[in-house]
Amino acid sequence: MYDVYEIRKEFPIFGVLVNGKPVTYLDTTASAQKPQAVFDAMSNVYHRFYANPHRGTYYFADAITSAFEQARETVREFINARETREIVFTRNATESINLVAATWGMQNVKAGDEVLISEAEHHANLVPWQHLCEVTGAKLVVFPVDDNGEFMREEFYARLGEKTKIVAVSAMSNVLGTMFPIEEIAAAAHKVGAKVLVDACQFAVHYPIDVQKIDCDFLAFSGHKTYGPTGIGVLYGKAEILEKMPPYQFGGDMIENVTFEKTTYADIPARFEAGTPASVQAIGMAEGLKYIKKLGFADIIKHEEELIKYTTERLLEVPQLKIIGTAKKKGGVFSFAVGNIHPQDIAFVLNKENVAIRIGHHCAQPIVNRMGYNSLARASLGLYSTKEDIDNLVAALLKAEKFFREE
Repeated sequence: MYDVYEIRKEFPIFGVLVNGKPVTYLDTTASAQKPQAVFDAMSNVYHRFYANPHRGTYYFADAITSAFEQARETVREFINARETREIVFTRNATESINLVAATWGMQNVKAGDEVLISEAEHHANLVPWQHLCEVTGAKLVVFPVDDNGEFMREEFYARLGEKTKIVAVSAMSNVLGTMFPIEEIAAAAHKVGAKVLVDACQFAVHYPIDVQKIDCDFLAFSGHKTYGPTGIGVLYGKAEILEKMPPYQFGGDMIENVTFEKTTYADIPARFEAGTPASVQAIGMAEGLKYIKKLGFADIIKHEEELIKYTTERLLEVPQLKIIGTAKKKGGVFSFAVGNIHPQDIAFVLNKENVAIRIGHHCAQPIVNRMGYNSLARASLGLYSTKEDIDNLVAALLKAEKFFREE
């Protein structure tokens, strides 16, 4: 049985009091809180067998190398990749996408080609492609969403064509919560000979991923959003594609042989992991993924979907509040505006009530602007969120709305 109150006990931060009161944390979309198991796994490495992986022949080096590569296998299993060598460790999903744009992109995208993205992309899945197009002379093509944030099928197909080299799309918008039909998008892209990159940062924390079923060519997500530490991310790439890509960075551990005349490079994934890796962070991330698997996606989804319904109903009790993003297939992300009250003012009042939300353009400025705003407030859910969290949010919003209305 999924007991969210017992689960919360496994997250030490929920025991922290601010001004004598607990904090209502509703910013999981930006970064998820961490269970004790993640801290224990990372602390165990530092206390018992820390060393530089892949470089030593002594016990500590062997132990951390084994744990580091086991973390790669945990990621492989989590997304159902065919082989562990299809899993590249990066600093975060942003670096993962930059890696693809800078290597595969520079190798394959030329003047006159097109890169297709959605209107709802995070800057991390927009700016690298924009830069690639500026450098190569290719064209960045954008397919829109409707006023509710829904995927517009006809608009997507109208922009997909023989000039399209890659489709880069978020599985779930960090502003709207919209879930895009990535399997359909991948199949359509492949029909015209294009590759597909999926930004799974938001999706991976809420729903299971099967890269073989999706048939994407690349997929990226970050450890800190999947209940693991910062400083570690994942790039999945089909082995046959990664093998043809040049290195992204150069240095130690990504080489096969070095002379002053010529350097040859290691096989994948080492070719893309220059320098001392974030081994302890990778081990911590793997523990976060194991935690998700232990709870089970079926129960997580059931819990979160009940909360999505409850949150939608309760937010609409706040006068003048408008939810931005109401697609039928929507995750636990609630961007909203309250009349003419500036989001900064909303956040100020909420912080006084110990309610933690996000404000701003959420590193997705074009979609916020498209929806008619410069800045939005955003509350987001995690596997530890409760109805009481939502009640606290609504109570604080009612205070804010009343305060600024009377002022």
